[in-house]
Amino acid sequence: MIVVTGAAGFIGSNIVADLEERGAGAIAVVDWFGENECWRNLAKRRVDAFVRPDHLDAWLHGNGRDVTAVIHMGAISATTERDVDRLVANNINFTIGLWDWCAEHDVPFVYASSAATYGGIEAGFVDDDNVEAMAALQPLNAYGWSKKATDILLCRRVAAGKPAPPQWAGLKFFNVYGPNEYHKGEMMSVACKMFDQVRQDGRVTLFRSHRDGIADGNQRRDFVYVKDCTRTILWLLDHPECSGIFNVGSGEARSFLDIAQSMGRATNIPVAVDFIDMPLTIRDRYQYFTQADMTKLRALGMDVPSTTLEDGIADYAAAYLARADRYR
Repeated sequence: MIVVTGAAGFIGSNIVADLEERGAGAIAVVDWFGENECWRNLAKRRVDAFVRPDHLDAWLHGNGRDVTAVIHMGAISATTERDVDRLVANNINFTIGLWDWCAEHDVPFVYASSAATYGGIEAGFVDDDNVEAMAALQPLNAYGWSKKATDILLCRRVAAGKPAPPQWAGLKFFNVYGPNEYHKGEMMSVACKMFDQVRQDGRVTLFRSHRDGIADGNQRRDFVYVKDCTRTILWLLDHPECSGIFNVGSGEARSFLDIAQSMGRATNIPVAVDFIDMPLTIRDRYQYFTQADMTKLRALGMDVPSTTLEDGIADYAAAYLARADRYR
């Protein structure tokens, strides 16, 4: 049985879908459902156990002998979260507790770190798991700090030769887009927001550039299709000799205008772009360029093909966003 935490969320539910499609066996999903629409992310899936996060310790005590891997995507992922005690409890200590259980029971452990650990840099996105290199990173918010702190604590343990899972991987996801992100509200990807704007009136709104030499809409990000992320996780599980901190991105920075143009082609609607001033509250720390260095995983033999932005947007629009039922 494979345990997936955060399983009703965006990346987590896509992992569950991939595991089911490959016939991976029994799947236990761990998450809070509450009163939102996250249940729809798993409505098409075959699930063998539903576990509340606060019941996971007891569940593992009774069922741990059947667990073959833990994929930990559960976290407070809002970059605007201001309750640091919640971040410490949910993002740091919960992850460390699962690490300890996996180390004790010889179970592979994959968890979500974040590209937010890199902070406001615009070059040098290298997934170095050297503790000194990670300590030098300067996240811009408490969420990014919580992920950095977790990475450092775990890598210190590995460096000191303390107990660790037989395989472990901390994944720094870049700008992920794709099906099952609809519950995220303002945290949804630009691609998802653009689809509805284009269908409504053929217009999208982007931030004007406030940096010399960079045209309006030419700010660039590493946009990665969620299916590439989940295929990378499956590849890691198939290669238990690979452990470490790894970037998960496309490896190619693309502009916001590229997304708008790709969405226009995917919907067959000419797209007009309106530019607005960037709010002063974010202007001085806005990143104009991010790009995952994928050398480390590729050097290990990771051969998951990277979906181009054009192909990812086309698949997302046609197979999900344009349908009455958008869920995977």
